[in-house]
Amino acid sequence: MELSLEKWRNLPRDKQILNIAAELSRTKNWLKAKDYSSTETCLKRTLELIDLTVELRKDNYGLKELLKFRGVLADFYINKEKNYNKFMSLSKVFLDFSPIGHELEF
Repeated sequence: MELSLEKWRNLPRDKQILNIAAELSRTKNWLKAKDYSSTETCLKRTLELIDLTVELRKDNYGLKELLKFRGVLADFYINKEKNYNKFMSLSKVFLDFSPIGHELEF
């Protein structure tokens, strides 16, 4: 599913973060099931959503942290070994990034 920059722009920041978190949750489920093809598809989609979010940033609030998270997630994506516990740690860092993330159970 292709998401346009315009459609993403119209979502409030919290909704953008929730969409990224939902993709991380799907990744977690595929990783747990050891379906690495679907895991990589979800990771790629997560990176795309982060890229859209970064592209639309009008302020620097949280930009540095989001870019750092993207870099670590990209490293996880290209690494052949997909460690579930490492992914869970990465996901929790992302959820801590946003105030709305604290309300989510992962």
